[in-house]
Amino acid sequence: MLERLNRTLEYIEGRLDQHIDVAELARTAVTSEYHLRRMFSALAGMPLSEYIRRRRLTVAGAEVLAGRGSLLETAVRYGYGSGEAFARAFRAMHGVGPGEARRTGAALVSQPRLSFRLTVEGNSSMRYRVVDRPDFSVVGLKARVPLVHAGPNQAIVDFVRGADRQLVERLEALSDQEPRGIVAVCDDLDPGRAEGTELDYYHGVITSVAPPEGTTVLPVPAGTWAVFTTSGPAPQAIQELWRDVFTEWFPSNPYRSRPGPEILRTRLTPGRAEGDAELWLPVEREQN
Repeated sequence: MLERLNRTLEYIEGRLDQHIDVAELARTAVTSEYHLRRMFSALAGMPLSEYIRRRRLTVAGAEVLAGRGSLLETAVRYGYGSGEAFARAFRAMHGVGPGEARRTGAALVSQPRLSFRLTVEGNSSMRYRVVDRPDFSVVGLKARVPLVHAGPNQAIVDFVRGADRQLVERLEALSDQEPRGIVAVCDDLDPGRAEGTELDYYHGVITSVAPPEGTTVLPVPAGTWAVFTTSGPAPQAIQELWRDVFTEWFPSNPYRSRPGPEILRTRLTPGRAEGDAELWLPVEREQN
C-alpha cells in the first residue's frame, strides 16, 4: 500500500500545474477514493487536498520570487481563477502577498514533498478480528460536533454530561447486539479528517427494539467490520489505536476503509481515567 501511495505522490508532483482528479489518484493507488483520502490524512497528518494546495503554493512561490511571468499567469497556471483568489491563498500560506513577495524577496513557507516509508519497531501487536454483519440500527442521542485528534473532545464531553440520565439508562437496557451497552458512534465524517471538521455523534446502543421517544435512529447497511481492542488511559489509548490502525494495520493487511459509521465501546475502570475499548471500523477487502 505504501508503494502505491508513493506513486500517487509522484503523480501529484508531475501535475501541480494541471487539474488533479482524486478519482485518478485513487486508480493510481489501486484503491477507493474514500480510502485514499483516509489513509493519506492518517499518514501525512493533513488532508490530501491541503497537501496539494500547499505543494502548488510552494512551487508558485518559487516562481513569484524568480520573477517568471506575471502574477496573473502564475495564478492561472496553478488553478486560481483570479489574481485576487491567488493572493488570498498565497497570503494564507506565506504570510505575505505575492506582489510584496516579488518586490521585497520576502522569506516564504515551503511544503516539502512527502514520501511514505514503513518503520518497523516490533514492540507491539494489534488485536483485531473481522466480522460480517447484517444491517442493524444505532438508536440514541445525536449531536453535531467538531473532530478533535488529540485530547478530550469538549463538545462530546458536554453533550454526554447533559444527556437525560433516565433516557440513557432506558437505552442501555435495549442493547441486544454487538457491541453491547452504550456506544459512541461517529458518522458523516469528512474523509480528509481535518481537525475541526464536523461529524454526527451518537450516544446510544445497537438494538432491534423500537426507538424510545426523543431518540434518533441511524440505519447501518450490512457489511464487513474490523474490530480492534485496546487498553490504557482514556482518551489517549483510543486515539493512538485509531492512528495505529491507519498507519500500521491497513498498510499491512488486504483491507481498505469504506464509508460508514465508526463505533466505539469503552469500559472505564472505576475511579481511574483508563479502561478497555473496542473500535469497530467499516472495511472491505482490497481488490487485486
